[in-house]
Amino acid sequence: MTVATLPTAHAPAAVTPARGGALSLSHMSPYEAWQFCESLASTPLLPDAYRKQPASVLWAMEYGRALGLDVVTTITTIHVIKGKPCQSADLMLGRARTAGHRVRIKSERTRCEVRIMRHDDPDDETVIEWTLDDAVTAGLCTLREDRPYARDQKGQPQPWERFPRAMLRARAIAEAVRTACPEVLHGAIYTPEELGAVVDQEGNPVVVERADAPPVQDGVTVVRSTPNGPPPAPQRDYLAEAAATAEADQLAVILANAEANGAPADYMTCLAEIRDAHAAESVGPVRALHIAAQERGAHPDHLARLAAIGATKPGARQQDAGAGKRTAPGKQVTPAGPAPHSISDAVAAEAPVPANAVTAEEAAAEAENRLRLAASRANLATLDADFERVYGLPVEQATAAQLDQFRAKIEAAGGAQ
Repeated sequence: MTVATLPTAHAPAAVTPARGGALSLSHMSPYEAWQFCESLASTPLLPDAYRKQPASVLWAMEYGRALGLDVVTTITTIHVIKGKPCQSADLMLGRARTAGHRVRIKSERTRCEVRIMRHDDPDDETVIEWTLDDAVTAGLCTLREDRPYARDQKGQPQPWERFPRAMLRARAIAEAVRTACPEVLHGAIYTPEELGAVVDQEGNPVVVERADAPPVQDGVTVVRSTPNGPPPAPQRDYLAEAAATAEADQLAVILANAEANGAPADYMTCLAEIRDAHAAESVGPVRALHIAAQERGAHPDHLARLAAIGATKPGARQQDAGAGKRTAPGKQVTPAGPAPHSISDAVAAEAPVPANAVTAEEAAAEAENRLRLAASRANLATLDADFERVYGLPVEQATAAQLDQFRAKIEAAGGAQ
């Protein structure tokens, strides 16, 4: 009997997953890789930064393949902020432990300590501690009643206020891994928050939609209609309040309130100048503040406030009429600083002039100061143009009666133009 040996039917060999995971670019042609990234970018399950961005998906997958990461891990933990790759703190922690380094974390509400001992040098221990004081120093939050305080422009609490323990942990891990074993990061040495991104409590970037950019779907602009909400609350004019009082205690409260409500740095600078002008014992320091404000391009309203304060200081000179910018009604001169302190000071400092001319000029200068202060309180930015349209001459050439009359109209109208 003849026994025939038949060839054994073999199942197709299983494809061994690449080091980068089952879905890896290493087993794809360039065309297949691009098609795969286009398909992946169309899913709503991706982070916002990768949706409908196949080129970004391709770049992230290639970067993840260099790190030995699968596609899912890459897409959810690798982010691109300002053109730089960055990793989440948890991915940094995983990379360090995968490399064999020992990591110990001690996390509390107000501090987090991370210790890393290198596997190739057990005696080399790196200890990094992050506290709420460090977060305040870095400008990430402030402290109110020993609790972190961080709000956005709409007054909503941010992660540093809501999840201080998680945010301290992320910062401590990132700094510790960078310091102890930077080689495991492969160039992505920062977390998204450290590059200025707005993140959630897990450290993932949060895409903030621009208010002036309507959403776009498949090439069609969608206009989103929202009901009209209540009118915004009127903003407090701290500058006008500071100019109206010379009490040091009240000025300190005004500056503290302005800073607590998020006043920008240039606004705080103007407030500090008004405070220092009130505290000056003579016109000299006020003149220096006026010149410094002019050189940095301060708003004319702020210069007028400083000039008005300088007008109350002993030693003011007639040629320093920076607020009124006049020598007599109808004549204009180049401003040089605060207005005269009084008639007697001006006469003592300058050559004698007719008393009635000084009185009329002084009255017009003071009336202009009052007018500009009223316009500032009413947020009337077009004062000079509106005045010239009504009276047919510039503010600097008007009489005290005309200036007071226009000021009364502004105050009666509540700032309406």
